[in-house]
Amino acid sequence: MGAYHTGEAAAQDRVGMRERMAEVATRAIRDHMPDQHRDFFPLLPFLVVGSLDVTGQPWASVLVNAPGFAHSPDPTHLAVQAHALPGDPLTLKAGAPVGLLGIQTHTRRRNRMNGLVESLDGDGFTVAVQQSFGNCPKYITPREAVFTPSAAGTPRIARSHGLDDRARALLDGADTLFIATAHPDADLARTPEEGVDVSHRGGPPGFLARDDDDVLRLPDFPGNFFFNTLGNLGLNPRAGLLLLDRERAGALYLAVRGTVVWAPERHVRFEVDAMVRTEGTLPLSWHEPQ
Repeated sequence: MGAYHTGEAAAQDRVGMRERMAEVATRAIRDHMPDQHRDFFPLLPFLVVGSLDVTGQPWASVLVNAPGFAHSPDPTHLAVQAHALPGDPLTLKAGAPVGLLGIQTHTRRRNRMNGLVESLDGDGFTVAVQQSFGNCPKYITPREAVFTPSAAGTPRIARSHGLDDRARALLDGADTLFIATAHPDADLARTPEEGVDVSHRGGPPGFLARDDDDVLRLPDFPGNFFFNTLGNLGLNPRAGLLLLDRERAGALYLAVRGTVVWAPERHVRFEVDAMVRTEGTLPLSWHEPQ
């Protein structure tokens, strides 16, 4: 299949972009990180990670530390010196597939990297690169994140099978979310394209709609036509959503099942299976957009 698996290729076929995207892949998707990407990751105070738990459920997670905590010792590796925040469902083990997203929201830069966990130690973990590519800056709200240990306080963690009122308020006001998806055979680590992916989604507040209390509707705005997320969902409906709660220094982690709706307007319908919501766990402060 080359750079795309069958789900991604089928999605590209639907919009008449498969031939074009095959050509783009030869230039845009690499098996190593170019110097521009290697220099970018050490600038970041947080990193978004997609992983699979023991049941195969994808989760989108956030790792936070002083800039420099994510760095590339060579073009085929990224070392991450950070630990999961309290309540974060991040699952890591040697050989496991992961998706990584580096995003600098105030400059609207983002780079994605998918690979395998090569090693873990007391400081963090190292990922062997399988795919590395950049993304366009569209739909990114220019809000600066700054590593601020004092921003976190006493951790508070809520877990349930559905949304609570605070979660609904976060979803209704969101202008940014992250989504983790996976190929159904991701845990077999057979080919680079059949792994775990994590991606950014953004728009004006309210772009993520709630059809009822526990059903969400996410529009698929025109992007790069890789269709990594929609391609995975076409084969495996399980996904993880992450929203950062800037007001209460926490995060909202959702395990969902997604259905891609192609017409009349392309969107994804999510049913919520489980929620983890935290407060006082996120050591970041934010400079609001100008």
